[in-house]
Amino acid sequence: MKDSAAAKKSLGQHWLDDPASLQAMCDAGDVNGADTVLEVGPGLGSLTQLLTQYAKQVVAVEFDRDLATGLSKCVPADNLKIMSQDILSFDFSTLPADYKLVANIPYYLTSNLIRTISEVPNRPVKAVMLVQKEVAERAAAKPGDMSLLSVTAQFYWEVSLGQIVPAELFTPEPKVDSQILKMERRDQTLFPDVDPKDFFRLARAGFSQRRKTLLNSLSGGLSFSRDETRALCDRASVDCERRAQTLSLDEWRQLYSALHA
Repeated sequence: MKDSAAAKKSLGQHWLDDPASLQAMCDAGDVNGADTVLEVGPGLGSLTQLLTQYAKQVVAVEFDRDLATGLSKCVPADNLKIMSQDILSFDFSTLPADYKLVANIPYYLTSNLIRTISEVPNRPVKAVMLVQKEVAERAAAKPGDMSLLSVTAQFYWEVSLGQIVPAELFTPEPKVDSQILKMERRDQTLFPDVDPKDFFRLARAGFSQRRKTLLNSLSGGLSFSRDETRALCDRASVDCERRAQTLSLDEWRQLYSALHA
């Protein structure tokens, strides 16, 4: 069953059946007998089977109805709950506090899923996701290579990188390698006194024209005149000729504070 014909290209399905890589994901999540684990896109159940051996309960959310139907036969475990639905419309409040997310994520879903689990009130205490290596690096990026994804991830999470999983270990083989992305929930957001909605409105404006300077991107994104944008950057002690990807999260905080002063 685990062949390229079984995978639906439209859903970004790539099966991973490498024991060492699957074990590395469980280890990165420190999955233990007290845990409820949310698995997104369980597919044919290779990771699911391992998770059910470690966790108290596994909640597997699978968009593909055919796979969801077959999963109970592939993994006949009493501590497995299977739900056939889109994870982006999933009700996270149904999970206990301090649940963990461990999953091999379809590439197309990664950015939306990170944003979703960051913004829901009941965020996982830890999220361990096997994602496209480039996306994992973007989420963990430092100033110079920042993006809206890295600002979002690091605002809500302590982000680190785990094991690289080569493309040839998947069926069908994707064009790029994958990497384990580890995100541990901050007890509070990075800046507890900042309104996230307003903070990310500012950040989205800054990244709206990535190749242009802050003077241009913030002017357009915030509907400010160029003089107003220069004054904002001056108050924040941030050079308006810089580009958004060069700013640290502290500098975004300075811009936010200057905007709301």
